[in-house]
Amino acid sequence: MILCLETSTAVCSAALCDRNGVVAIKEGSGNKSHAAQLTVFIDELLTRAGIKAGDLEAVAVSKGPGSYTGLRIGVSTAKGIAYAASIPLIGVETTLSMFYGINDDIIREYNLSSTSLYIPMLDARRMEVYSTVYDNNGRKVRETAAEVIDENSFRDIPEKVRILFFGDGADKCREIIKRKNAAIADDFIISAAFMHIPAYKAFEEHKFEDVAYFEPFYLKDFITSRPKKNILGR
Repeated sequence: MILCLETSTAVCSAALCDRNGVVAIKEGSGNKSHAAQLTVFIDELLTRAGIKAGDLEAVAVSKGPGSYTGLRIGVSTAKGIAYAASIPLIGVETTLSMFYGINDDIIREYNLSSTSLYIPMLDARRMEVYSTVYDNNGRKVRETAAEVIDENSFRDIPEKVRILFFGDGADKCREIIKRKNAAIADDFIISAAFMHIPAYKAFEEHKFEDVAYFEPFYLKDFITSRPKKNILGR
């Protein structure tokens, strides 16, 4: 089994997967921090399955882009498990994992076809998003990039092509991009369950990360913001 960890957004998610699919999953979001939730989720999954970390085939982690803090928590946890248990570490690009979250229900609901394009989006402050453009087979049509959404975004894609925006950054397109033949999946929520296929593909191809040197794919530098109110009240 592979332990999959997803912490790139407000959702904290951990899943145990085998070659047939997801065996068990724990996830949550809200006020609790990923640092407080993730190790608890992992312990519960392993205990329920009756295994230890050393029994795993590998540990896979969403490597970004996404939340700077969330990615650091997920990657540091995955590296710790991989090192301590002497198992391979797999990094899965977040937008690729999201692509594999598109199921038959979503395809039918948004009238998608074999010629449609899929654009997973992650929130990246204000009107900026991280996004990738994938075709129906999960091949990149456009590399992952950080961009500010405006009326010209994705204008290079012909309007005859049906496209789907999804993820926690997709809502930024709603009032700005007036493009025809586009849809926004409002209820799409990222999950570690989506990592099953890319994680096992990487495992079979022996595409492992160097535990000592692996870092999240931040895409852009972390920028701190100045608090509006001094913590001392001044």
